[in-house]
Amino acid sequence: MQDMSGLYLLSFLLAGSREGAEKCFVNGVTESVKGYRVFQEWARSWARRTIILSAIRLFEPRRNSQTTKPDPATARTLDKLPAASQSEVSAILQLPSFERFVFVMSALERYSDRECSILLGCAPREVAAARTRALRQLGSLMMLREDDSAAEYENSAAHESPAPAIELTIARYFTASTGNGILSHDAPLWP
Repeated sequence: MQDMSGLYLLSFLLAGSREGAEKCFVNGVTESVKGYRVFQEWARSWARRTIILSAIRLFEPRRNSQTTKPDPATARTLDKLPAASQSEVSAILQLPSFERFVFVMSALERYSDRECSILLGCAPREVAAARTRALRQLGSLMMLREDDSAAEYENSAAHESPAPAIELTIARYFTASTGNGILSHDAPLWP
């Protein structure tokens, strides 16, 4: 129960829309509750995994790899996030489905390329290529959004490869359930 906002945000990032996130969230949590009894320490990771599996079944990201169109409900959900995280989440939502799934699973949830490839039904090299495309797109989106990014971009090592800088920037909000990141934020995100 402590991580419901984080679980909903995971659903939101995978689905790319509020309506899709609600379906994914409900299916994943229901499956998690009905599923195997797990140790309390594993409940969070089990719930996250069932949400990812539910999202893969619902949205078939390999077949339907189009970019999600923003809608007013998505904008209202973004408004509930901490201000520092809104541009990162918005950039992730602009990725095509397959790249978004790969990015969330590998960079944010720390699944290996092999795990991602098994769950998504593709080769590990496709996962690596999709993550590279996602990081490049996120890098360009994030660079465009930051007011003072032009000067920093010219002077940074990220100029040659934005992947490490973008992954670190975004991952700081998603990796731990310490209360500092948006996946563990106390404000309810679900409707």
